[in-house]
Amino acid sequence: MTHWHLCRATADDATALAACIDAAYAHYAARISDLPAVSEGIGDEIAAHRVWLCEMDGEIAGGIVLVPKDGHLFLVNVAVHPDFAGKGLGGALMAQADTDCRALGLAEVRLSTHVKLPENVALYAHLGWEETSREGNKVHMRKQL
Repeated sequence: MTHWHLCRATADDATALAACIDAAYAHYAARISDLPAVSEGIGDEIAAHRVWLCEMDGEIAGGIVLVPKDGHLFLVNVAVHPDFAGKGLGGALMAQADTDCRALGLAEVRLSTHVKLPENVALYAHLGWEETSREGNKVHMRKQL
């Protein structure tokens, strides 16, 4: 049986995490012309914020970037490499966001996703998130804990 574990990212993880994020978003690039450079600046994110990795078989299989803001935790990015999809890593990363939010004494996690990713909006809604607004190409959501 293959095992995975979560750990905080370090500067040494930046290149591998960027590759993981790029692989996770690659299938979206064909249908979303205005998809931002999702892995850009990941080294800076690691240095400044709460970045967690999911490691499996000695590889970075996923990651999540969390930024404390005014009264809430903002989920900047969550990604699972397609080679590791379906193993519960995404759920574990999302649970880590809840854990960090509570540890910081906050009661709400927020995120923004792309309007052309209705499957993500539906998944987040299934996980207890609610849509709060739409602005341009962004769907804003929150989860109260």
